[in-house]
Amino acid sequence: MVELLARGAPSDGELVRAAQAGEVGCLGLLLARHRAGMYAVALAMLGHVADAEDAVQEAAITALRRIGDVRDPHAFGPWMRMIVRNTCRAQLRKTSAVPMAELSGTAAMDRTDGPPDPAEVLERHALRDWVWTALEELTPGLRLVTMLRYFTDVTAYEDIAALCAIPVGTVRSRLSQARLKLTESLLSSADRVHGDATARTALHRGLAEEAMASAQRGAFVPAVSEQWMPQAEVTWPTGKLTALGYFNGAFERDLSDGVRQKVVDVVASRDVVIWEAALLSPPENPLHCPPGIVWVHFLEGGRVSKLRLFHQRRH
Repeated sequence: MVELLARGAPSDGELVRAAQAGEVGCLGLLLARHRAGMYAVALAMLGHVADAEDAVQEAAITALRRIGDVRDPHAFGPWMRMIVRNTCRAQLRKTSAVPMAELSGTAAMDRTDGPPDPAEVLERHALRDWVWTALEELTPGLRLVTMLRYFTDVTAYEDIAALCAIPVGTVRSRLSQARLKLTESLLSSADRVHGDATARTALHRGLAEEAMASAQRGAFVPAVSEQWMPQAEVTWPTGKLTALGYFNGAFERDLSDGVRQKVVDVVASRDVVIWEAALLSPPENPLHCPPGIVWVHFLEGGRVSKLRLFHQRRH
């Protein structure tokens, strides 16, 4: 980035190419350069200052996740305004779906037929560590709803509320606060040294897959006991509270019913680790159980202090 700036004001195309190569500061410059135009579009469509700000912040986060998909680097401005428009349309329809999902096939600048998985995009770029460093600066409550909304399949406000045991209005409020703080943090921290989020996620993915493999052998509790605090508490989808040992009987019942769990994705911050697992029903009874389960681990000193389980709904 220093070399670009030394040659004078870099073009959008130069900044986009640099951002796609991992120069996080260049993406910060792009967002700052186009913020006024983004806000103008949002305000014209929504007519309310606070809603327009929310739309701009959500669009900025989407840009962070999709910068690798920009096909024409010189068309970054139109690309950003398209994202803002789709975000505003989603707000006007008051749907619970993530606005990013609407971007499928709406612009020739996108390389894919559908929205890429955020974690996959960030995995391919140095931006991933930048984003996760900014996420770590959020308060625990703001960070959890943000991780669920943008990095898991638990994207509906109602589901986030159920998993976090908070009202839907609180989810909306926390997401609004998180978007504002995250955008500010990203723009102010672009040139810092960022932690290795990839290594942390890989570590926890390995632990999750090892735990699930142990569960199929009837040894889940021994496999994870060292990673848990002795007094750790589990909240089940029904609201039932138990200790870790309850998993012995729970997995035994699943195995006898022919139910298996398969790790689909893992999202990890310093103090929250989320497993998404598919629930595989027996072939003779394909509707035996919900399609998936989400494990939200809360860590203290690197060990699980509590766990919340949430059944994903069948669509």
